[in-house]
Amino acid sequence: MPAGMGLGILGVGAIGALGVLVFLIALFIAGLFLYFGAKLVGIENATIGKSMIAVLGGGILGAILSVVPVIGWLLGIIGFIWVIKAVFNTSWLRAFLAWIMTIVVVVITALILGAIFGLSLLAVH
Repeated sequence: MPAGMGLGILGVGAIGALGVLVFLIALFIAGLFLYFGAKLVGIENATIGKSMIAVLGGGILGAILSVVPVIGWLLGIIGFIWVIKAVFNTSWLRAFLAWIMTIVVVVITALILGAIFGLSLLAVH
């Protein structure tokens, strides 16, 4: 490529397409974790599609509410749980438990993957 020539429109488009692909994969994985959490607490109409919608909507609402000084983090969590409640048409308790179980499933998955790949949380160099 001659000097002064950047990526060009095709390069920028490829980077943009890769970004969209990575975003969709991350959204699917996060939706999968929420789906497992919802199923663990007995939300019957949970699907991966609804879970992905809840993750996207909850993430956006949580980010907006989290900018409130001092209590923004709490408002963000409540907003995220409200989105789970609304998307799955369930109670506040089941939505909260689904949110908690999602976190538990993520932690357990991370620990299992860490053990499989030989990573240790207690490794000292």
